[in-house]
Amino acid sequence: MNTVINKNWDIVLKDEMNKEYFKNLGIFVKSEYKTKTVFPPYENIFDALRFTDYNDVKVVILGQDPYHGLGEAHGLSFSVHKGVKMPPSLLNIFKELKSDLGITRTSTDLTDWAKQGVLLLNSIMTVVKDTPLSHKNKGWETFTDNIIRYLNDREKSVIFILWGNFARSKKALITNSRHKIIESAHPSPLSASRGFFGTKPFSKCNSYLKELGMKEIEW
Repeated sequence: MNTVINKNWDIVLKDEMNKEYFKNLGIFVKSEYKTKTVFPPYENIFDALRFTDYNDVKVVILGQDPYHGLGEAHGLSFSVHKGVKMPPSLLNIFKELKSDLGITRTSTDLTDWAKQGVLLLNSIMTVVKDTPLSHKNKGWETFTDNIIRYLNDREKSVIFILWGNFARSKKALITNSRHKIIESAHPSPLSASRGFFGTKPFSKCNSYLKELGMKEIEW
């Protein structure tokens, strides 16, 4: 895998990428891309890290694995390129954004969030077309759990937004009290009305950032 990311992540993850599990993951992923239709595009696998460097992370929004439909995933959790039909979870995220802050967002591409310090990280970073969780337990979870640990070790506070039971299971990795956690049900249609709508994650996040003396996110 092309694992040159950017200055600070390359330093933080240098030892991680030399570990045996990561080398085996790389062999597996390359084979999958050669023999199957896999998302996101190969060159976009690490875009969440490329757009939001280690020292710049203010917020983490954790997803499980990429969208598995054609043309959807591009390396950022919950985000799709402009012009692609909006996935239901993202539609519900935007409904909550409108309810919370009065912002009507039309662009489905969340790169602007990433460039402001929102790490849009999927725990599993690749997926086979139309086959959710097809790359589960291949090594990605070890890699991304350790990314969370590296952020947990950082002196600068991070706000973790955890939607759904899978993301909430990562709370065990966030042990330093300087970090903030915002958690709720998942925005998927199956659970959004049972604990996601009305939770105001965007205003809560900005309130924490203000409290911490950091610039708020322009959602």
